[in-house]
Amino acid sequence: MDHEQAQVIALQALAWLVGNDELCPIFLGATGGSADDLRAKATEPAFLAAVLEFITMDDAWVVAFCDTLDLAYDKPLRARYALPGAEAVHWT
Repeated sequence: MDHEQAQVIALQALAWLVGNDELCPIFLGATGGSADDLRAKATEPAFLAAVLEFITMDDAWVVAFCDTLDLAYDKPLRARYALPGAEAVHWT
């Protein structure tokens, strides 16, 4: 997946997250962010990567997001790996 496709999916994920009354407050609490931060950072690749990391923490969230947008279930994680910071993931 190229960087541009990944950003599109991440922006879709952000829009989905903002529209989710249950998950958005959890995301904001986990990141220490605010609604203003969501708007201000929406174009930053590292922030979009954080949105995808958050959603991919729970399979049910991935399924709900992907079903809403008719995406394959592997797309959010593949998009995450195409954005900055994925090279720092260590499975040790």
